[in-house]
Amino acid sequence: MPDSIIADLTALVGADIVVTPDSSNLMRYTRDYAVEGSVEIGVLAIVLPRNVEQVSKTLKYCNEKHVAVQPQGGLTGLAGGAVPTGPCVVLNLERMRAIRELDDVAGTITVEAGVVMEAVQKAADAADLLYPLDLGGRGSCQTGGNLSTNAGGNRVLRYGMARELVLGLEVVLADGTIIHGLRKMIKNNAGYDLRQLFIGSEGTLGIITAAVLRLFPKPRSQCTALCAVADYSSVIALLTRVRSGFASQLSAFEVMWPDFYALSTRGLGRNPPLGEEHGLYVLIETLGPDPQSDQKRFEIVITEALESSVINDAVVAQSQREASDLWSIRDSPAEWKRAGHWPHVSFDVSTSTGQIGELVERIRGALSAKWPQIFTMYFGHVADGNLHLSVRLNEDHDLAHAIEVAVYDVVAEFGGSISAEHGIGTLKREFLHLSRTPDEIALMHTLKRAMDPNGILNPGKVL
Repeated sequence: MPDSIIADLTALVGADIVVTPDSSNLMRYTRDYAVEGSVEIGVLAIVLPRNVEQVSKTLKYCNEKHVAVQPQGGLTGLAGGAVPTGPCVVLNLERMRAIRELDDVAGTITVEAGVVMEAVQKAADAADLLYPLDLGGRGSCQTGGNLSTNAGGNRVLRYGMARELVLGLEVVLADGTIIHGLRKMIKNNAGYDLRQLFIGSEGTLGIITAAVLRLFPKPRSQCTALCAVADYSSVIALLTRVRSGFASQLSAFEVMWPDFYALSTRGLGRNPPLGEEHGLYVLIETLGPDPQSDQKRFEIVITEALESSVINDAVVAQSQREASDLWSIRDSPAEWKRAGHWPHVSFDVSTSTGQIGELVERIRGALSAKWPQIFTMYFGHVADGNLHLSVRLNEDHDLAHAIEVAVYDVVAEFGGSISAEHGIGTLKREFLHLSRTPDEIALMHTLKRAMDPNGILNPGKVL
């Protein structure tokens, strides 16, 4: 059957679009950033379409033949959502890289699913505009994947998650139907908001092939500071103060616990810009329209926080290079392997901002009670309720699942989410019930059956 599938798809979409799986390519298409799949899983064909019509023909064929389809983008995901779990046709959209239109009057850019985030950012910048979605994987993550996982990142506090940046979508359904929804209006109450079905659904309800994304005026100033505080109550006091002092200009409020700060500075060969004796570290960023007045206001607010003892110490960046150096501490997870923090189990959870300090202590206590020698690190976007934590495994890989159970049980007690921004994929499927009620999960199954009755789209993911 694999030979006939390759022959049939080649006849439908062309020999340059269909690739026969072999040892030279299977390693690439059977893993993402965090999950290594098996090259023996049974990939039947690799399809690399150049346009939406080829996606449509591929899905129509696979649906009629009841052949599973594994959608893929830049393969930078952290939950296994793009990793095949059984025999399937891999549908990777990396060749769909066209920027179809940039409308500076409407403040929109229309791009295909394979356009990487950094390319969207640069196109916007060239038009004196800003595409605010930003992740560490900006140079390789693709628009389709960003939207199908509802990516978050560093600027959610000001601009929202990926779904807030989407005005229209072009989507191919399981049966090959193309939904032409590339509209550029912010206001559109004409019936159900269908785009939201596909954003965050990880390719299980349809394949996003293009999107109309919102752009914003490009900021003229970027002000950055790293602050040291005594405890989590001081974090909340500082957040209240900077929200009032900076209003809508506040774009990032990143919190790092001492274990994270130590590894991300001295552990990676950096000189700590602040002493290592403090309770917590907060990276603050504002984006505004006036470099001089914004910087002055920024320094006034930080100084007032110091004088009132909300902050114990602070360093304010005086140049873009200094700002980048401060951000490099927060963006250090990609470097952890060379610091010895590998392998590790990572978590992406959320609860209300006011509860995060207590959540950290409860998780820390639950883990240390079972594994006294365990090493953990805590950091996150906090102002939007998002906490990341990482647990070093050392050589005992078998502990990973037990650690997941322990962490997610505590998150469930707080009424939080097991996935703030990384998606469910395969890694978190068994824990979905901790964050969704039985009725919510039943409704998800109803949507899946209605939109993909043959179950071909990304099987084994989310539900």
